[in-house]
Amino acid sequence: MTVTTRVASAPMFDPVHETMSRDEIQTLQLQRLGQTLGHAYDNVAHHRQSFGARGIKPQDIRSLDDLRHLPFTSKLDLRDSYPFGLLAVPRERLARIHASSGTTGKPTVVGYTKADLETWAALGARTMATVGVRPGDLVHNAYGYGLFTGGLGFHYGAEHLGCTVTPMSGGNTEKQIAVISDLGATVLACTPSYALNIAELAEKEGIDLASGPLRVAVFGAEPWSEAMRSDIDRRLGLRAQDTYGLSEIMGPGVAAECGERNGLHGWEDHFLFEIIDPATLEPLPPGEIGELVITTLTKQALPMVRYRTRDITRLRTEPCRCGRTHVRLDRITGRSDDMLIIRGVNIYPSQVESVLLDRDGIQPHYLLVVSRQGALDHLTIEVEADPMLPDGDYLRVGADIRHHIKSLIGVTCDVVLKTPGELPRSLGKAVRVKDLRKA
Repeated sequence: MTVTTRVASAPMFDPVHETMSRDEIQTLQLQRLGQTLGHAYDNVAHHRQSFGARGIKPQDIRSLDDLRHLPFTSKLDLRDSYPFGLLAVPRERLARIHASSGTTGKPTVVGYTKADLETWAALGARTMATVGVRPGDLVHNAYGYGLFTGGLGFHYGAEHLGCTVTPMSGGNTEKQIAVISDLGATVLACTPSYALNIAELAEKEGIDLASGPLRVAVFGAEPWSEAMRSDIDRRLGLRAQDTYGLSEIMGPGVAAECGERNGLHGWEDHFLFEIIDPATLEPLPPGEIGELVITTLTKQALPMVRYRTRDITRLRTEPCRCGRTHVRLDRITGRSDDMLIIRGVNIYPSQVESVLLDRDGIQPHYLLVVSRQGALDHLTIEVEADPMLPDGDYLRVGADIRHHIKSLIGVTCDVVLKTPGELPRSLGKAVRVKDLRKA
């Protein structure tokens, strides 16, 4: 198909594809969807069986609306097919293998052909450019390297954009701070919770990172709030930007927040995005909040058909002032399988975080402890006190937080203030919930 060339209104890595018209995007999606479905059906027994169970063949999908008739794919399907059962190419054609760090059961193994890696690097570069990274920037990459897709995903995206990359990986926070300061990093790539750890330790050591050359933080891998963004922006002297990705779909580089900070542009020339009701599994229209479902359009090794991400968000199609035309995802508020139901009230950890970071006398380190009291579930929020808060004020601050949680979220809870440094720090994805009901 022919794509119209346009003048971009903001710096872009791939302005031709990032500014496609809605008709151009949907025409390309339908073409690539047909190729993907045929590839998956012909080469993956699981997809042939799941299609057959619904009496569907790839040629039956004649429009994007027909997508709703296709079966879903889930993380359980990947684990049941461990390690290579969902591959659409022979294992010998793989250029690289990654795997999730799943907390239960077997990990989910994902594979990439050489062409997949090239696509990933290009989308990584597009993502980095969208959040404000520029060729020549020095990117301090504190995402974990190895089987986790974060480290290498951001690494190759930044290199493809033309940046200099410091492959620091996670951990050893004192050395992280020294390297950021000594080398003059302009971009920090890590999880938001780890950025807070870096900021906290730098402040304790009297190192003023906020006055240094750091300009942009590239975040992903965990939900975070606007209140946390403001805190990180202030303490590190940069603009914290959100990205989205997951190993089963590709890794980092599926969607990215532009300078408008008004949703994450999902790269529709490579992915089809849907929102479904997680209870009924029926598609929801743009603007409705639900579970994100993604179909890959260009993956060779591991095509995913209607993959249930379990992430909660919504899609928005109104124009963005940056000039990019791709659909926008609201920031992920949580996961459908992470939602807590406390005495009939549905809550996500990110909702609690938003309330906490708006209160005085505490630090942005917290843990939600869920227990059983009789026949009812009970929530206790453990949060660290500010070092300057007198011990005698702990009960007052705890009562204030308890009041605001009740009035803003609607759930009654206990609040326990911990002394500074008492809660464990995260070197990657933060653990926000401790469920004692499963103990």
